[in-house]
Amino acid sequence: MGLSIVTYDAPVLRAVSRPVRRINRTVQQLIDEMIELMRGEQGIGLAAPQVGELRRVIVVEAEKGPVGMVNPRIRERVGSVTALEGCLSLPGILAEVTRAEKVRVEYLDREGRRSWLDADGLLARAVQHEVDHLNGILITDRALSLIALGVGEGDGRCE
Repeated sequence: MGLSIVTYDAPVLRAVSRPVRRINRTVQQLIDEMIELMRGEQGIGLAAPQVGELRRVIVVEAEKGPVGMVNPRIRERVGSVTALEGCLSLPGILAEVTRAEKVRVEYLDREGRRSWLDADGLLARAVQHEVDHLNGILITDRALSLIALGVGEGDGRCE
């Protein structure tokens, strides 16, 4: 496929992704290539819209290696924590975002088996961030404040 990350104002980033009806070799290959791209870009998560695909597929880097999730649904959210987030599709921007501290996610794995992931901390944040992408939501939409990196003058805060 030769995937690349779409950035900033690409319309696909604002579109709602469609559910995957059947997991086949094409979907499995998409997952594999997304994991490779995510790792190559030193990310901890990536959603299909970020590579121009309007499918409900995300990958995240978990404690035991990468996890590909098809049609992920956050079933439970616990607590609340505010922290800075970056996004591979919005290079040079950090956003202060409040998210659930823990989540429980239901999804299909790359073989089509129903699976669950209980995540907390950074992994929970990554899952929520990537699921937002499937719904056309960016960190700038949820930001309490924004920081522009590499601005030069000032502290880089956007008001």
